[in-house]
Amino acid sequence: MLVISTRDFRANQTKFLDMVNKGEDIVLKSRGKGSFKLVPVREHDAIVDKRDILAELKGALQQVKDHKDGKIELKSAEGLLNELRDYNL
Repeated sequence: MLVISTRDFRANQTKFLDMVNKGEDIVLKSRGKGSFKLVPVREHDAIVDKRDILAELKGALQQVKDHKDGKIELKSAEGLLNELRDYNL
């Protein structure tokens, strides 16, 4: 693991980012802000806005309410699993 200062990082960003992409563990140390581990974002990593998650949860809650009121039929557990498989998770 390589520990670097913010000054060193600013001066050599490309070098350190290339090292991280190749699997090197790098910690960025700042006197006033603490330490941060640099990691690449991979294709399977989820980058989701908190508002998106909240909207999804509100939609799911509405589906449960609609089901309780007899307005919709919910999918079976097997149906949900099949849908998840279709998303290649």
